[in-house]
Amino acid sequence: MASNQLSSTPEAVSPTRKSVLDLNFDEVRNFFLKAESYCNLDFPPYIRFDELINKVVEILNKNSLSGYSSKPRDHDGLNYTILNNKDGRYAWRPFQLIHPALYVSLVHQLTTEPAWQLLRNRFSEFSSNPNITCLSLPVVSLSTEKDKAEQISHWWQEVEQRSIEMSLEYEYLLETDITDCYGAIYTHSIAWAIHGKTEAKAKRTDKSLLGNQIDSHIQDMRHGQTNGIPQGSVLMDFIAEIVLGFADLELAKKINSAEIVDYRILRYRDDYRIFVNNPQDGEQILKFLTEITIDLGLKLNPGKTKASSDVVRSSIKNDKMAWIARKHTEKSIQKHLFIIHDHASQYQNSGSLAVALNDYFKRISRLRNIDQVMPLIAIVTDIAFRNPRTYAICAAILSKLINFLVEDSAKQAISEKIRKKFDCIPNTGYMQIWIQRATHLVSDQIQFDEPICKLVLGEDIQIWNCDWISNNSLKKAILNTKIIDKAKLADMDPVMSISEIELFSSQNY
Repeated sequence: MASNQLSSTPEAVSPTRKSVLDLNFDEVRNFFLKAESYCNLDFPPYIRFDELINKVVEILNKNSLSGYSSKPRDHDGLNYTILNNKDGRYAWRPFQLIHPALYVSLVHQLTTEPAWQLLRNRFSEFSSNPNITCLSLPVVSLSTEKDKAEQISHWWQEVEQRSIEMSLEYEYLLETDITDCYGAIYTHSIAWAIHGKTEAKAKRTDKSLLGNQIDSHIQDMRHGQTNGIPQGSVLMDFIAEIVLGFADLELAKKINSAEIVDYRILRYRDDYRIFVNNPQDGEQILKFLTEITIDLGLKLNPGKTKASSDVVRSSIKNDKMAWIARKHTEKSIQKHLFIIHDHASQYQNSGSLAVALNDYFKRISRLRNIDQVMPLIAIVTDIAFRNPRTYAICAAILSKLINFLVEDSAKQAISEKIRKKFDCIPNTGYMQIWIQRATHLVSDQIQFDEPICKLVLGEDIQIWNCDWISNNSLKKAILNTKIIDKAKLADMDPVMSISEIELFSSQNY
């Protein structure tokens, strides 16, 4: 049997970040109400939500939203959905900007002193088994880095590096994840997770129960639907952790009943890494996890469930291992880009691809001139077309390459060609936002279907349905507060800076 010395080691304390569970109720409220927490998508810096959230907070002033509105769930289109293509083909993921009034109201419900203490106590129960470790709770940056950057560093240190350490104790690694986790979460299961199934079902109509309050808010956001939670905010990441933490607790009970003791599980959101010395133990744990997730309305992804006896190699993603092993650069700018394009064709949409493109951007950023720019633009556009994860960094590279063209007419023509290229695939609103950033100062006449792009162009577009709000002050604050910072937009350089896409540059990925 393996020693538990390493397995029971608590999560390392970092001087640069801390868990939201280490905050008091006032601190965590301020954390969730930050614009960076409201929307954790990466946007150009002139798209801002801080003023809007602050105005809604001021008007609601911790009061119940019911006094300001009719029933939100009776209205459709409350949240604003940005469609992001996942594979350059027909798979897509909806990211949602939650209606600001519903978002602030839910934060207020979660962060009263009694509610927050209840949640902290419940998470303490979720983590009571030292062999099952959740590593994905939101973190607060204590450094100059953004919270999201610290979250990425946290993943590298606590998932990848700790997985490698596990090879000292364990011979086998089994990996799996949950299919469409956020889209499949049953909203009633939030109350089960907080209060236990028996109490939650007995009090399913009790509006004072925190789990029911959260459930009701999410149904309000989604036209009364009970399947799925919005994806795109740190708040919803935390709510997903409530349900997944409950699954951890139920899994621990089943494993203990089966008297399996020689194991270790690391979970990062809906990704599981199960370390064992007996492969039969691993299969039994997977069976238990399957049963628990089904009971919660979730299911494991068979295509991403695998086992390996090479713990070290399996701890590192295949794309990262491949990038480490291959030549990274060439003296020729175009050959360098072909190396990256080849890696992209083998490891589509990978983290290592984003890192490779970031290094390429740094290289060309130092150049004052490049011959034969058009082929480079074509290659970068093709990479972005097939790898949606790279939209922001590819937009930055394109902004630099377009700037090498001498004639304004040539810049405008190629910008329009890039836009039209993406018309060939559906659900590319997110890419349109970044194409607009790369080309807006070349030509502000390029038309986009994405409503946020229309806002940038000065069109009067309402992206949240406010028909259900009866309070005039609240309605006006949401409808009239601009999320496009015109001064910031006017101050933008035609060539994007590395600071605009810094979160894509993590060398630890």
